[in-house]
Amino acid sequence: MSADLSLPDIIGNMPVIRLDFKQEGISIFAKCEYLNPSGSIKDRFARAVVADAEQRGVLHKDTVILECSSGNTGIALAMIGAARGYQVTIVMAKKASSERGHLIRQLGGNVLTFDGGGGYRNGIELTREMAAKDDRYFLPRQFENPLNSLDHEHTTGVELLSQMARPIDGFVAGYGTGGTLAGISRALRKANPKTQIHVMEPAEAAVLLGEVPCCHFIEGLADGILPPLIKDVNFDGVVKVKSADAMKMAQRLAREFGLLVGTSSGANVMAALELKRKLGKDATVVTVLCDRAERYFSTPLFVK
Repeated sequence: MSADLSLPDIIGNMPVIRLDFKQEGISIFAKCEYLNPSGSIKDRFARAVVADAEQRGVLHKDTVILECSSGNTGIALAMIGAARGYQVTIVMAKKASSERGHLIRQLGGNVLTFDGGGGYRNGIELTREMAAKDDRYFLPRQFENPLNSLDHEHTTGVELLSQMARPIDGFVAGYGTGGTLAGISRALRKANPKTQIHVMEPAEAAVLLGEVPCCHFIEGLADGILPPLIKDVNFDGVVKVKSADAMKMAQRLAREFGLLVGTSSGANVMAALELKRKLGKDATVVTVLCDRAERYFSTPLFVK
């Protein structure tokens, strides 16, 4: 790899590792997206949306990138904004872990908070109202921007296919915006139409199964809404994971595998183990480790 690199050049191409769960007698594979420079898979969308906007000439020296985020996209946009010279303002729910706001501010970003009632809808509406009143604002619109899933199809999904030395029988992941799930699943299905695509949902908010959403504490997943991008996912099934089980698995990944990842990664691994049981011992099942654990210090993930 060349030493003559800029920040966007080191985003992506994260490794895939094998996780052997001896107690269960099950092995799965996980793509280590938490190793991206700002600590999450959302670096990919931040890079793609800013590069696209620059190419179209819609970003200027006085532009303010404005987005509603649970934290990871906000951190990623703040990072890219710092590297490319743009102001960034992130709208976050008050209930989001405090570390996320600290990281955004450390990167020079501004944080506005809103009451959690109504979930993402309130935050998204707030950004739209702000942009309607001030043309300096640029909205990445991560929940509906087709570039979100397209980038994952042409980067994350392609990487995954090249990194695996065998056909992929099953892929499972949760959704926040739906971009990761939609993009990767399209890439995998193009390579192998028989690949099983399953969606992980919090057991307390299994909206795809028609259940009434309640409270869950797997940060980064959709709060009881179905984002437009999830409609592009042709999935074979849904795997429900309890919030408490997701947290226990994240702790187990740290203590048994040395992987400092967040709660959504624990949920994805729980779902991958369940999918592996369903598809059989010889099946190759893959998921993603979404983000790093340092943004969860103030949450129950770090309570003994």
